[in-house]
Amino acid sequence: MRIGPLKVKAQLYCGEEIAMGPGKADLLDAIRAAGSISRAARAMGMSYRRTWMLVDGMNRCWAERVVETTAGGGKRSGARLTAFGERLLALYRALEADLARAGESDAFAALAAHLRKTPQAPDAR
Repeated sequence: MRIGPLKVKAQLYCGEEIAMGPGKADLLDAIRAAGSISRAARAMGMSYRRTWMLVDGMNRCWAERVVETTAGGGKRSGARLTAFGERLLALYRALEADLARAGESDAFAALAAHLRKTPQAPDAR
């Protein structure tokens, strides 16, 4: 999210792996809307394999499954966020909102007061 000259991006790590970040939150939104990993992948312009790997990573990083899948091709097949996944996504979005308010802080205002609009040209020494 960008607020004036401030860009804040929350990434939660599980070891070296990103367990949740803006892209994974968007993927969870797409899975919720599409009801399928493949349809979510298409909607986000990603390969199915990459999307599946992101979902698998989230499921391995959190204490509970984030996304459940049902194979078969019938009405019951597809993917959905678990109750835990829904809660996780809501908490992450709340964290993003909290971080967005950093742009309203006194510390940010003090820093921004000294920030140039554009960088100066490099010295030609």
